[in-house]
Amino acid sequence: MNNFNQFKKMFGAHLKLTLREKQAWFWGIFFPVILMVIFMVIFSGSSDDEFQSKIAIVAESPNPTSEMLVTQITQLPILEVKTDEPVSRDTAEQWVKDKEVDAAIVLPASADDTSFVLLVNKEDERGATTQALSAILDKMVQQANLSIVGAAPTFDIQFESLTSGTNELNYTDFLLTGMIALSIAQGGMFGMVDLVEMRRKGLIKRLRMTPAKMGIFGLSDMVMRLLFSIIQILLLSLIGVFFFGANLFINFPSLIIVFLIGALSFNALGYLFSSFSTTQNAYMGVANIVSFVMMFLSGVFFPIETMPDWIQPISNLLPLTYFAEGLRDSMVYETGLFSSTLWFGIGVLVIWGVLSFMVGSWLYKRKFIVAAR
Repeated sequence: MNNFNQFKKMFGAHLKLTLREKQAWFWGIFFPVILMVIFMVIFSGSSDDEFQSKIAIVAESPNPTSEMLVTQITQLPILEVKTDEPVSRDTAEQWVKDKEVDAAIVLPASADDTSFVLLVNKEDERGATTQALSAILDKMVQQANLSIVGAAPTFDIQFESLTSGTNELNYTDFLLTGMIALSIAQGGMFGMVDLVEMRRKGLIKRLRMTPAKMGIFGLSDMVMRLLFSIIQILLLSLIGVFFFGANLFINFPSLIIVFLIGALSFNALGYLFSSFSTTQNAYMGVANIVSFVMMFLSGVFFPIETMPDWIQPISNLLPLTYFAEGLRDSMVYETGLFSSTLWFGIGVLVIWGVLSFMVGSWLYKRKFIVAAR
């Protein structure tokens, strides 16, 4: 049998094994789809919406100062006042406890009083809404102090946002590319589970005794899994674009290289797991632990820069970090092949892939030699 016929036979065998492996399909396709839909339903479009908060105003002893502040607060478009008239503190506190309002602003009780009180729910004390309201209130106080002494503001802040690409991006685009990276990575790490069963049943040992070439056996497996990864990237991209309005600006040469290197590297990780796992349960346990760690530490859902400082060095060692960044560069930012950042990430993926394959091959060879004695 020539090499091409061997390849076809082995490719068909690998394909049948994969189709029968329900766990590989779930972790490779259905789990990332479910996870992506959940996150996009929660966060889709949130970055584009203007901040708005519902508040209550407490002014139990109306005075010229409190009346002036009520007028200023009600004119702010980002603040929605629950009632047209100020309410009592007891009522406002109950609304805050029941989360009917995000916060309550207690105005000065007299013209001589110089203090505000911001009432917030303890559960939301460190939330983004509370921080924003505190900043708004602080700015109002500063402006009031300046007006009292007759001083005019000298400096102001102008806000501009920048992106490394030329297109307007949002969180949906970030999440979509992260989920694609996670899907392909899990497909590689969980997809090699069938090798454990083949080795346990002695099929690999028997295959070594036949004229079949082990190189073609490995090549056919990798090609089958690359096709599997193409299905993943197409499916998730279509869902993200047509159902959630994600934007993709693809640089195809960069995408092809990142995709191939990344998919092969995670296939090599799966190959490594299979080399020392004695049962399918042991394999799935290792793959689950590694996948879980990388899922939350590799910038799939949120930028690494927002993580605690002590976690970021760990994130910068994980292969999924560079795979997700590479897919974002090539699918969203249109980064070309001459980007040093892109090639640095590719280099890290190559190191992970080569080391995993070499160690896995050594373990397979060592076990085969020991079993032959």
